[in-house]
Amino acid sequence: MSDEKVFAVVGPGAVGGLLAWLLYRQGHEVVAVGRRSTVEAIRAEGITVRSATFGEATERIAAETRVPEGASVIVATKAYGLADVLPAIAESSPIEVVSFLNGVEHMRPLREALPGVPVAGASIAVSALRATPTVIDHRSPFVRIEVPDAAASFASVLALVDAGPSVRVGGSEAEVLWAKFRLLASLALLTSYWRQPAGPALSEDPELTEAVVSEVVACSAAEGVPASELELVRALHSVPGGMRTSLQEDLAAGAPSELDALGGALLRIGERHGIPTPGLSRIVAALGSDA
Repeated sequence: MSDEKVFAVVGPGAVGGLLAWLLYRQGHEVVAVGRRSTVEAIRAEGITVRSATFGEATERIAAETRVPEGASVIVATKAYGLADVLPAIAESSPIEVVSFLNGVEHMRPLREALPGVPVAGASIAVSALRATPTVIDHRSPFVRIEVPDAAASFASVLALVDAGPSVRVGGSEAEVLWAKFRLLASLALLTSYWRQPAGPALSEDPELTEAVVSEVVACSAAEGVPASELELVRALHSVPGGMRTSLQEDLAAGAPSELDALGGALLRIGERHGIPTPGLSRIVAALGSDA
C-alpha cells in the first residue's frame, strides 16, 4: 500500500463502499469511516463488491469510527447525515474534502465547518445497492463522476481517475451540482409522489411533470445556472422506464429520506428568489404528510 496519502471514505454505504473498494484495489491506503456497527462488520468481513464491470471480490479495507488525521476525505453519506459527521471531519484536520452528497445546500455547512480546507462538491451517477452492511451490488454498467475545475488537482480526484470510474472535470461547482440536482430532484419527487417507476411516473400527469420541470429549471437559473426545460425533459425520458429512486424506496419503507435535501431545498430556493413553485409544493406537502 502507498503511504503517501490516506483516503478516508466517510459513509461506506453503497456509493461510499464502492468508492473505497475501487481505491483500495488500485493500491491506495483507504479507511472506511462509519458507525460502530458498520465498522465492526467491515473489520470482520471486509467489503465485497459484485459488479459486472469490475468483477466480484472481497477487500479487507481498514475501518474506523473516527476520521484519520490529515486524510484526503471523501464524504458519501446521505444528505441528512452530514451534520452527524461534520464535527469528526473538522477535528481530523483533513488536507482536502470532496463531497458526493445529493442536493445543493450542503456546501455551505461543509465550508463553514472547515475554514481553510480545500473543499469541493462533486456528483456521481451510479446504481448500487448495499445488500448487507458489507456487500454491495453494483448494478449499472458505469460509475460516472463529475468534479469542478477547482478540484482537478485534488488527490482523491486523481486517485479516482485511475481507479475505474469515468471522471469528468469541468465547470464550476454550481454547474456540476445542479446538473445532477435538476434531474435527480425531478425524477425522485415524481416517482415518489406517484409511487411508480420512472416511465409511468413521468406520464401519469403531464401537466404536473411539466410544472416540476419548469419550476426546477427556474430555480436553477435563479441560482446562476441557466438550463433548458427541453434538455431536462430529454434527460428524464432517457432514464430506464423501470427505474425506481432511493427517495421513493426510503419513503415507502418509512426510513429517513432526502426529501428535504431535494424537495425542501427547491422550495426554499423558490421562496428566496420569488419563484412560484405550486407543483413542487404539492408534491413535497403530500410526501411530507406520508412520511
